[in-house]
Amino acid sequence: MRLIERCRIIDFKSYGDDRGKLVVIEGGQSIPFDIKRVFYMYGADASSVRGKHANKDSDFVLINVAGNSKIKVTDGNEELVVNLDKPMQGIYIPKMVWKEMFDFSKNSVLLVLASTHYNDAEYIYDFFEYQKMMKQKDK
Repeated sequence: MRLIERCRIIDFKSYGDDRGKLVVIEGGQSIPFDIKRVFYMYGADASSVRGKHANKDSDFVLINVAGNSKIKVTDGNEELVVNLDKPMQGIYIPKMVWKEMFDFSKNSVLLVLASTHYNDAEYIYDFFEYQKMMKQKDK
């Protein structure tokens, strides 16, 4: 399966009227996993690069709830860059996909929903090690 199919864009339902908007995200329904962890990034700027890792066990959905940022994902073969600039749109990133978040607008708030609780042992921070693991997986 191609990277663009694995790391798909998710459009969430947005409800609203003249009082404002509301976006509903439900684990196991609007996203393909039950949510175990939620965190967000703010205060980053256009020169900041976050992420720079892959996860062995965790799936993620990233949503820029304010401002915008870019997300680069790769599986070692293909690369995809997505501009997140709508609070009702996110990107699903399955386990074992390398991710980097960058080019944050001044007011950016990047919300991250994760399928697992935090476990530092599942993080792969060395891109060359990641590439090696992916090549072994393909054999």
